[in-house]
Amino acid sequence: MHTETHSHDPSLARDLDAWIAKMAGRRQALRWLGAGALSQMALVACGGGGDDASTSSSSTTSTATGSTSTSTTTTTTTTTTTPTTTTTTSSGTCSVIPNETNGPYPGDGSNSNASGVANALLLSGIVRRDIRSSIVTSSNTAAGVPLTVTLTLVNTKNSCAQLSGYAIYLWHCDRSGLYSMYSTGVTNENYLRGVQVTDANGQVTFTTIFPACYSGRMPHIHFEVYASLAAATTTPVSDQVRTSQIAFPTDVCNKVFATSGYSDSIRNFAAISFASDNVFSDGYSTQLATVTGDTSAGYVANLQVGISV
Repeated sequence: MHTETHSHDPSLARDLDAWIAKMAGRRQALRWLGAGALSQMALVACGGGGDDASTSSSSTTSTATGSTSTSTTTTTTTTTTTPTTTTTTSSGTCSVIPNETNGPYPGDGSNSNASGVANALLLSGIVRRDIRSSIVTSSNTAAGVPLTVTLTLVNTKNSCAQLSGYAIYLWHCDRSGLYSMYSTGVTNENYLRGVQVTDANGQVTFTTIFPACYSGRMPHIHFEVYASLAAATTTPVSDQVRTSQIAFPTDVCNKVFATSGYSDSIRNFAAISFASDNVFSDGYSTQLATVTGDTSAGYVANLQVGISV
């Protein structure tokens, strides 16, 4: 794997040094810290639209798994864990989803862009289902193949109980591989970012577009889990319960990238694989979404998110 060097805003580079140091306890940071300069490796971890780079010629598909803390149940009871959070037990098997980097473009107040601290979580209207359009600073809409994402939050410590009342912040790049608030040309946008609160079934649903494949990363969506909406919108980033990423089946990606607007993704996707991706290479089975649909009507992605609380 070789690394391309790109120019970045100096203030963002400094923030990234602090960010990657804070991430030292996470399994991705441990791998990067032994590899070289902190800022460069942070950008390789998750950039977009030419703002980061790490390419690979591998086309092998990994079959590694990353499941931990598996729980199985056949009961159907309801318990209350906190005054504001209810868990409902459901049958099935669940595993803790891996903790991953939030990348250099989280927009959660943990780093800065060219204008200062980047925090989409404080924007009026950020709690929303449809995240395709910008709010407050712009009303532009991100174009792309429609995608509906449903995450089901469950407790691996309590027989896969469905967790209600938790907040999930979700964000990803657009079809050109650019991240709103950070990437050149879309710094005034905040589309493809939003927060939802899990319902009685432990679910949140977002209406968005299928993300691009930019250089050095498999297509993915980021998300952070918070104990409540107040925790997501008023407290520091350190109060996250879990941070992870969603992966997508390769056959679906190939179909999407053959459509208009995703031309750059075709080349980038051909040069990367789960085996060479610096996030998913050590296991992605609990992060791989189940996807149905087509490029005309759009796709629906479902993923069970296991956390231990």
